[in-house]
Formats: sequence, structure tokens, C-alpha cells
Amino acid sequence: MLLAVLALLAVTVPIANLAIPEGSPLHMSTFMVTLLGKYLCYALLAIALDLVWGYVGILSLGHGAFFALGGYAMGMYLMRQIGARGVYGNPELPDFMVFLNWDALPWYWYGFDQFWFALLMILLVPGLLAFVFGWLAFRSRVTGVYLSIITQALTYALMLAFFRNEMGFGGNNGLTDFKDILGFNLQSDGTRVTLFLCSVLALALGYLSCRYVVTSKLGRVVAAIRDAEDRVRFAGFRAERFKLWVFTFSALLAGIAGALYVPQVGIINPNEFQPLNSIELVVWVAVGGRGTLYGAALGAAVVNYAKSTFTAVLPEVWLFVLGALFVLVTMALPKGLAGLAARFKRVQHA
Repeated sequence: MLLAVLALLAVTVPIANLAIPEGSPLHMSTFMVTLLGKYLCYALLAIALDLVWGYVGILSLGHGAFFALGGYAMGMYLMRQIGARGVYGNPELPDFMVFLNWDALPWYWYGFDQFWFALLMILLVPGLLAFVFGWLAFRSRVTGVYLSIITQALTYALMLAFFRNEMGFGGNNGLTDFKDILGFNLQSDGTRVTLFLCSVLALALGYLSCRYVVTSKLGRVVAAIRDAEDRVRFAGFRAERFKLWVFTFSALLAGIAGALYVPQVGIINPNEFQPLNSIELVVWVAVGGRGTLYGAALGAAVVNYAKSTFTAVLPEVWLFVLGALFVLVTMALPKGLAGLAARFKRVQHA
């Protein structure tokens, strides 16, 4: 059903935006296309978390860090594409570096003028961080709430680091004022639709790859690790290796989601590292249905639509609504919206 919905969106949204004139009630604005693309990126991020939380039992409160790192890698490429069109007209240095009186481009910005290099970093940076962090944590057999706290500390430390101007990532303002991607104007309707279609494709491939993982022998082993890790170890499996593989793969998906998110919203800043964002991500998965994959995507869409609605009408109420929603789901719908749909289906068959 998820793939069918994505296929429907891939066909109808471009037609509604590009082919149907603006005066028609069937026309979809470019703003709405961008908003849907953002929701799809969030859905891919939610699936990435559901893979490790729902199927391995790792409650990560730091997946927002992998999302933000992928976004920063894309943002650095987009900043290099501005060239001399910036406010200060410097062909090499981004505007914030000129403003801070930097003399030369930092070494870690080299290569980001090439799209292939940016794609490599989108995967390599979050993946390498997840691998190193996971190797240290799982090797030490850190589990449960302790692991959750450490992942939250990781994203908080990164947020503090990226807020510093001397880090060379734009400080609290972050990276913004992007002009184009691969030579195409980011503000044009065609580019927006293309980015939306890329988000559809990424979500579909991300879902299928996670589905393949959880239905394979690897998936059966990690599910056993989730339910009884000690028994799995006694059976001769190196549980930490399986957990490390899935955790790293999940971080790669989160990095891809962040990379697609940035050109559509037009900015990336250290606020994306906020621990609150990672906690909200857990709420998305819980609302949609932990351990279902498609439920995580549904939860991301539903919660973020509610957030867009409430923050526009009653912004001061949203956090209370989010907390109440999490409590309600935990007490009344432990399996989320996916579990509610399954229960309704069983009643119909009965």
C-alpha cells in the first residue's frame, strides 16, 4: 500500500503542479509540492529509526545527528555552487566566511564543488560516525536506556560544535541562500518537482531495502537479538556485529533523507541537531507503529501535518499536543496507527 501511494503521488503531483493551470482548483502549488517532499524526507528518516528501534530494539535518540550531517554535506555542495553570486562576490569563499574574515577555504570544504564528492560525503560521514560510535557502544555491550542517553549526548555535542563560528559551518545561521543544483535553479517549479520525485524514489528504495533486511536471515537474527540477546550469544552469534551493521545502514538512510531535505527547505543549521528533533522522531515512529516500517512513514506524515497545522494556528499549544499524542498512543494504541488498522481489518473479517 505504501508503494502504491508513492506511485500515485509520483504521477499526480507533477501533473497537478506543472500541467494544470494555477486558476484551476486541481492545481497544486509549488509550496505544497515542497511541503510534501519534506514529509517524504521525514518518512524516510522515520523508517531508518524504525529499523533499529522496531527490529533491533535500539532506541536511538541521536538519529537527528545523521540526518543533519547528510544535510550539511548537501548544503556545503550547494554553497560552493553559489560562487561569485553571493553578497560579497567571492568566487571561492561562502558569504559567512568572508564576513568572518577567513582568508582561505578550510581543507574539509575541498571537493564539495563536485556533486559526486558531495554524494560520497552524504553517505560516508553519517555512516562512519555511526560505525565508530556503534563499534564502541556495542562492543562494550551498552544497551537500553544507557545507550539512548549516549546517543542523545552525541547529537547534543554535535549541536554545540556546529554552533561555533570557528567550526566553519556557518555558526548559528547555518548554510542558506542556495541558488541552484547541478546547474538548475532551485526556485523553479521543475526543479522542485524533480526533488519531490527524488524523495519519492528514495523513500520507496529505502522502504524496500529495509523490508529486504527484516525479512532475510539477518532480520531474523536481529529480531532474536531484540527479544533475547543473551540466548543469541549462547547460540554462537556475534550480536554486536549484527547490531553494528543495521545501525550503520540506518544512519546511511538518515543521511540520504537529510541530503534531500536541505535543497527543498533551503537551509540547514545546528538546530537540526537538537535532541528534541530526535525525540520527535521517536514520537513519529510510535504513533505510526513501531516495527512495521510503513507505519513509521505514516506516523511521520501524520504528526508533521498536525505540526504544520497547529504551529500555524496555535503555535504555543503544539508541544502540549505532541506530548498528549505520545501518552495517548502509549496507553491506548501501543502498536500505533498500523496496529489500529490491523485491528480494524480483523474486525471486518470477523
